[in-house]
Amino acid sequence: MIIDGVEMRGVTLDDAAGLADVLTRNRAHLAPYEPHRPDAFYTEDGQRARVRGLLDERDAGRLVPYVLIEAATGTPVGAINLGDIIRGPLCSGGVGYWVDRAWHGRGLATAAVEEVCRAARDELGLHRVHAGTLVDNTASQRVLTKAGFTPYGLAPRYLHVNGAWRDHRLYQRLLHDDPPPAP
Repeated sequence: MIIDGVEMRGVTLDDAAGLADVLTRNRAHLAPYEPHRPDAFYTEDGQRARVRGLLDERDAGRLVPYVLIEAATGTPVGAINLGDIIRGPLCSGGVGYWVDRAWHGRGLATAAVEEVCRAARDELGLHRVHAGTLVDNTASQRVLTKAGFTPYGLAPRYLHVNGAWRDHRLYQRLLHDDPPPAP
């Protein structure tokens, strides 16, 4: 359990129906922060295909996908991924997350980001985790700051979000200063 009756675990194909439901309920809420998603994305089949892709990326060592589950019901209430994993001298990964609007304000996103950073350091040996937020997404910026991230730059027209190329504020958290693992 990470916080308030919510568990974080690796995503599975069995999560597809629950993810489709929670994403559909949160579609309007997430739209300002997400790339355009086709209607099929919000179906069980669409989520099954997306999860299959996440698991393929996991198996290739480039991503660790998690789902946040309400322990009492088994219902997904969010997700967090550690992606863009690069080994060697960079030893870095990027974190992205979302939480069901009904669960906002409970510290869930911060706890999940902190747990992903712990896993990145202790299980993967990564040196650094990075994230980007839309410049006006102050809620996500608070999450990252509370989780020990610091801002390090601005990326103009970084991602195509909600129909346009949007500037992003970049954050990072350094996890340790050990040398990278030997190849």
